[in-house]
Amino acid sequence: MITFDQIKSNYEINTYIQKGNDVLGVMGYTDHGFAHATLCANKASDILEFLGYDERTVELARIAGYMHDIGNCVNRKDHAQSGALIAHDLLIRIGMDIEEIADVICAIGHHDEGTGGPVSPISAALILADKSDVRRSRVRQKNMSEYDIHDRVNYAVYTSGLTLDRDSMSVTLELSIDTSISPVMNYFEIFLSRMLMCRKAAEYLGLNFALNINNTRLL
Repeated sequence: MITFDQIKSNYEINTYIQKGNDVLGVMGYTDHGFAHATLCANKASDILEFLGYDERTVELARIAGYMHDIGNCVNRKDHAQSGALIAHDLLIRIGMDIEEIADVICAIGHHDEGTGGPVSPISAALILADKSDVRRSRVRQKNMSEYDIHDRVNYAVYTSGLTLDRDSMSVTLELSIDTSISPVMNYFEIFLSRMLMCRKAAEYLGLNFALNINNTRLL
């Protein structure tokens, strides 16, 4: 069976991730490189492990999380679908089982809030992992006077974390936001659709979703 370590060390896969991140950098987007890919891989697998899914499903979530943004090297628009098609060809070439490929590309193809949604445990875990990655280290623009709203909101988040609680069967996104940089309302202005997608993903997995900003529950 193809392992996550094989995926993470694969030259072709890493080239697509890097090139996609380079393209988004030119377009002014926040970082979508290896730090984001690795974080999503770890969070997605942690969620399914917490819920008791089998070891192989957890590993496939880790693989999907790492590869989910490779479509950005084609275009940001519909990157989930193009990424799924690229992933299909790459995984075929390295010899992954076809049923497992189907599970991975399904998750990749459904991770974007514009066109996707939770349709499998792996896709639901990937959605939660991806949409919860808000942090100032993702901001690439160095000049604060040139920040757009996405830069300001991400830079304003100085701590973030996704917490799983077994007693309440909940997953909570905890954010600390410096409101002198960006008011909390700006977060909802750009991320409300993502948070609603997270709630649907959590519900698919049998979890309650909560959003806490500055120690106040807002969703």
